[in-house]
Amino acid sequence: MLRFVTTNEGKLREAREYLGADAEVRQLDFDTTEIQADDIAAVAAHSARQAYRHVDEPVIVEDSGLFVDALDGFPGPYSAYAEDTLGIERVWKLAEMESDRSASFRSVIAYCDGEDFAATPEPVNRERRGQDQAADERATATTDDQVQEGDLPVKIFEGYVPGELVAPRGEGGFGYDPIFEHDGTTFAEMDAAEKNAVSHRGRALAKFAEWFQER
Repeated sequence: MLRFVTTNEGKLREAREYLGADAEVRQLDFDTTEIQADDIAAVAAHSARQAYRHVDEPVIVEDSGLFVDALDGFPGPYSAYAEDTLGIERVWKLAEMESDRSASFRSVIAYCDGEDFAATPEPVNRERRGQDQAADERATATTDDQVQEGDLPVKIFEGYVPGELVAPRGEGGFGYDPIFEHDGTTFAEMDAAEKNAVSHRGRALAKFAEWFQER
């Protein structure tokens, strides 16, 4: 059995589609402590370790964000906060002032099952708040920019969709979908099937499913 840490039924259905009935994916409603980090892989890995310790069963955590090149990747891991506080139109106004409006949606799936495997090295967040310092002290540095907690390895799978920011168009989707254009169409102008076909989350899930089936 695999536990997916999410309260989103749509994400759960998508995971089941990619992993198949044999994987027995079940929802886990668990409020992890999200760290302050500038990389979504580090955020997802930390949450995966917390969730595994909570249920003592294999878990996956998904984290995603919108990364705008001209804004040095902002809002990135702070996408939900920026949407809530600024709103998508103000994010678009920031990007509108730039000549380069290229952006990407990125998704990360983090897997932890308490067993040993070749974990994915993670970026070190050197500005992490105090509650996360103990975890850093237990970590073993592999390079100046990567860490791995030896007792709980985590495997990372990433999905990526390139595009650019545009003035809001379309009535569908959610979040930043109206201002993110891929191949001439915003995510908000796509129907569910069209969006799922290029989904950053779907691409990450596909990579994970292939690895998980072999595992």
